[in-house]
Amino acid sequence: MRGKVIKYGDNVSTDAIIAGKYTKTLKVQDLADHAMEDLDPDFHEKVKTRRIIAAGTYFGCGSSREQAPTALKAAGIECILAKEFARIFYRNAINVGLCVAQCDTSRIGEEDEIEFSPGDRCVKNHTTKEEIPVAKMPEIMVDILAAGGVVPYYRSRQE
Repeated sequence: MRGKVIKYGDNVSTDAIIAGKYTKTLKVQDLADHAMEDLDPDFHEKVKTRRIIAAGTYFGCGSSREQAPTALKAAGIECILAKEFARIFYRNAINVGLCVAQCDTSRIGEEDEIEFSPGDRCVKNHTTKEEIPVAKMPEIMVDILAAGGVVPYYRSRQE
C-alpha cells in the first residue's frame, strides 16, 4: 500500500479511536462514522485523501475492544504504523485484517507519502527518501493479513 499519512502522538487509546457509547452497534458503518471524533474532529476529511496512520507509543491502549481497529478499517484506514502498540490492539487489528507495523515513526511526518506491505522489512518514505526498518512480524500474522483477517484465513484453510 502506498499513501499519505495522518500523524498522531503517543497514548492514543481505544476510547479515543471509538468512544464506548458507540460500541453497542453491530453496524460497522456506524463505528466508521464516529472513528476518532473526540481526538481529531477533522479525521473524516483527512481520511478522504490519506489512508495511513503514523503514531507514537502505545497506540490502541486502554480497553480490549475489537471495535477500535474495525472502526478505523471501515473508515478507510489501510495501515497503522506506530513506535509501539498495545498488544491486544495489535492482535485485534490483524484479526480484522487491518495492517499494522512497528517502526520509528518519528521519521514520518504529517502528509508524508509512504509505502509498506505486510511482511516488508522497511517502510519507504517517498517524501524524505528514507527507508525505515520495521519490526519483523511472524509469518502467520502476515498470512492472516494477506487473507483479509483471521476469519477469511481460517475459512481458506477449511476448503
